[in-house]
Amino acid sequence: MTIITLTTDWGCANHYVGAVKGNLLKLIPGATIIDISHQVPAFDIMQASFVLKNAYPHFPQGTIHLVGVNTEAGLQNPHIAVSHQGHYFIGADNGIFSLLFENQPESAVELEIIQDSDYFTFSTRDVFAVAASMIAGGKAFSELGRPHGELNQRIPFKPVIYPEKIIGKVIFIDNYENVLVNIDKEIFRQVGKNRPFSIGFRSPGHSISQIHQAYADVVPGEKLALFGSTGFLEIAINQGKASSLLGLYMNDTVSIEFK
Repeated sequence: MTIITLTTDWGCANHYVGAVKGNLLKLIPGATIIDISHQVPAFDIMQASFVLKNAYPHFPQGTIHLVGVNTEAGLQNPHIAVSHQGHYFIGADNGIFSLLFENQPESAVELEIIQDSDYFTFSTRDVFAVAASMIAGGKAFSELGRPHGELNQRIPFKPVIYPEKIIGKVIFIDNYENVLVNIDKEIFRQVGKNRPFSIGFRSPGHSISQIHQAYADVVPGEKLALFGSTGFLEIAINQGKASSLLGLYMNDTVSIEFK
């Protein structure tokens, strides 16, 4: 059974998702097609990489992941296929793969596929789906195109670390308006050393001085901080909308000061 995932910025109000799924099923009858997300903000490879990075490890090895975000090919951003840790990824080398993987992937090729369509604005349907069918059909990965060297690099923002402070920023806001910050549990433990702390952000009077384990640890409407399933720090409100109520938005600063 072939499993194919889709991560795109198309939304669900147009024909794009249906057209790609239809073409995939023509090329790979019986394939299982899974929507990871079609709500990535337009052209936002940072958000796309975060969503896919936190989803793909939970799929079986052999899964093919199509990335339909900012897919227009160019000399600097060719269409590529990547093989890494038993998974396959197909998209444009626009920097998203450098964000997706911690290290250089095991193998990458620049796709050499002559598409049937004369239109060059729908690469996911006309190129990526064909590449997926070749992988699903057992074609050797190296035969999809010529070897592709170093990936285009996009450097994610890292938290700034001081002996008494960590300064991070908001990197994701989910549908519940939980706010994710690029400070993971390991950094928090290494710098904090079990010291008392205060988590501060742009809203005055809203600091947090405790890490909880679950949203329900506090009463509905109360704010809290926890390390969620992604491993990153979350600022949340139990059954509430932390982003809008606390005035925390993408790229805002969040700091942890240790006493």
